[in-house]
Amino acid sequence: MLDGEVPNEGLFTNSTAFSISGNEKLCGGIKMLQLPECQREVSSSNNKFSLSGVSVFIVVGFLISLLLGYILVFRCCTRKTRISSTTSSDSPLGDQYPKVSYTELHKATDGFSPTNLIAKGRYSSVYKGTLKYSKQTVAVKVMNLQYRGSRKSFMAECEALRNIRHRNLVKIVTSCSGTDFKGNEFKALVYEFMPNGSLESWLHPSSSNLLQPKSLNLIQRLNIAIDVASALEYLHNCCEIPLVHRDIKPSNILLDDQLCAHLGDFGSARSLLLAVEIRSRTIGLVGTVGYVALECGMGEPATTLVDVYSYGILLLEMFTGMRPTNSLLKDNFCLHNYVKMALPDQVMRIADPTLLSECKNESTIMTNHIHTRRRCATHRIQECLVSIFHIAVACSAQIPRERMNIADALTELQATREAIFKRE
Repeated sequence: MLDGEVPNEGLFTNSTAFSISGNEKLCGGIKMLQLPECQREVSSSNNKFSLSGVSVFIVVGFLISLLLGYILVFRCCTRKTRISSTTSSDSPLGDQYPKVSYTELHKATDGFSPTNLIAKGRYSSVYKGTLKYSKQTVAVKVMNLQYRGSRKSFMAECEALRNIRHRNLVKIVTSCSGTDFKGNEFKALVYEFMPNGSLESWLHPSSSNLLQPKSLNLIQRLNIAIDVASALEYLHNCCEIPLVHRDIKPSNILLDDQLCAHLGDFGSARSLLLAVEIRSRTIGLVGTVGYVALECGMGEPATTLVDVYSYGILLLEMFTGMRPTNSLLKDNFCLHNYVKMALPDQVMRIADPTLLSECKNESTIMTNHIHTRRRCATHRIQECLVSIFHIAVACSAQIPRERMNIADALTELQATREAIFKRE
């Protein structure tokens, strides 16, 4: 009852040397035995090997697929992260403002083209642009991050603008904090565009590179002065925590299409509590020379009276046309003293010449009783200037406690304007 393959070599080559009778399950051997062919185990093992090979191939292929899939997902995620750094932004202003990317701002300003540059300072450059998603014309303030203090200025402005709303403050649209196409850090603030530029360009048109000089009449200047005082009164008295702007000057006052004034650039602004807390850590003078209160240079903490002083100097400049840094003002002879010495009889002598030309133009268009009307027009302008200069001098007093409160200054300016209209 043997089974299996009969060898075909050695002794088994001689059919007479052995007998296989009684073993029906044998196979193979020499031809003379006439046994059936064997179903070789080798074939079976080959099948097993083939099947196992296919299995291994499938497993290896699956693992390779997983690896390739992981690499692909990783690269996609990395690419998305890289893209997100240029196409999305974290808004320090909060979620209530729309998100805008570097790419969008780049397109809005034609790649921050010099032709769209409308202002430039130490910490920032401002470009005119149009947002694609809203078709809104905006002013994009790009921070110059290579300068020390620019990041602090950016965060201070975001902190100040996050919770304040007033018709005479520049309206913030959104902000952008991310990276540019080269992977460099990028920070920008997006404001509502003011088509009439800054007050600086109107008071001193020769320095604004404009082909057609612009000028403001007496009523327009008075309206602007009231607008700025309204903004400061809000910051000082109507905010939950009073806010000190610390850089009131003509270039930070922007005019819309109706010549309504909007106070901007809050890069130096501080809440009144914070301004006191950081007193000991403050290094250097904050603000602009000529507009900064004297106590700031002596290490005193910033108070709302610092803004009142700057506002007083601004009023003096608006109605004399003279900068506080004018070369004629030397030593202790400042713009404040220059105007104070002229009050009340010599105000027409120190007034901006364009206001005097307005007086002449107004009188020359009168047809009846021309001499009487001329005297009335001149007298009306003189009375108005005397009132405004008194307020300006009171605001710009050197000793803080002697300065007029901004709310009182606003009330008196409004009364001056009402008096002019009553006489019309």
